[in-house]
Amino acid sequence: MEEILALEMIRVTEAAALASARLMGRGDTDGADHAAVEAMRRTMDEIPMRGRIVIGEGERDEAPMLYIGEEVGAREHGQPEIDIAVDPLEGTNLVAHGQTNAITVLAASEKGGLMHAPDTYLERLCVGPAAAGKVDLTLPARANVRIIAESLKRDVSDITIVILERPRHQALIAEVRAAGARIKLISDGDLSAAISAAVSGTGIHGVMGIGGAPEGVLSAAALRCLGGEIQARFAFRNDEERERAAAMGHFDPSRILNTTDLAPGENIVFAATGVTEGDLLGGVRFFGGGARTHSLVMAYRTKQVRFVDTVHMFDRERPPAVRL
Repeated sequence: MEEILALEMIRVTEAAALASARLMGRGDTDGADHAAVEAMRRTMDEIPMRGRIVIGEGERDEAPMLYIGEEVGAREHGQPEIDIAVDPLEGTNLVAHGQTNAITVLAASEKGGLMHAPDTYLERLCVGPAAAGKVDLTLPARANVRIIAESLKRDVSDITIVILERPRHQALIAEVRAAGARIKLISDGDLSAAISAAVSGTGIHGVMGIGGAPEGVLSAAALRCLGGEIQARFAFRNDEERERAAAMGHFDPSRILNTTDLAPGENIVFAATGVTEGDLLGGVRFFGGGARTHSLVMAYRTKQVRFVDTVHMFDRERPPAVRL
């Protein structure tokens, strides 16, 4: 199953990236998201699977497509049942304003292989393979910064932690700064940052703070493939969020969820395509007659990580010059 999905799912994220990249810098967040959703949904129906969206654009009454519970794929007899988590465009504001690190994302697994997460928040700690199994979300941030540095055999001053720039993170930012670590504050795109933390050479060594629960599940799928780790616990804002989480079986907000709690599948595939230039992936580049995309596709069971550079030829009468 993984071999098929790894090849097919990259087509889905590429289609969404190509569609949304047309709107880069035009100030239209809704338009960019809508273009990605439509392209992703249309391409999914070409894939030989019986898919079901477990994390998507919201409930059916809030989203016309890619809503939680929607059935996707060719859905023919004998095709595998697949649970799918999507973020058709992580960083709608980034695309709208022509900023870096916007990506299109999809994770897939066998049925039951991805946690059904309510659209609430998680307090999260994401690290790469070197620090996996050593950090502890219950410890102060300064302690985890030291653990990350020791795991990488670096000084704390050489470590870079990514934190969403939000008022709720003022105390966290102050603590990480006091510990001596470098901080990269981002306006959006913490999923891209979580993946980057597990890839050598990106200059990112950890992600801390509170972000969306759906993005947490997608991060877990990627980090399982890469050997990294996420630890998380729910950060509910009100009783309504607690009730929605309880309806999905999440009753204890103090419970620490680990990588396999969030993404327990044994046949996980993760795919992402860059929309704008980023730390991990290049953005979509258009030229006469075509475009070029840069993607990442990973498979957990087969232990494969591929960076995929694709030239899309829209006009065969004007074939593009392919350059390295």
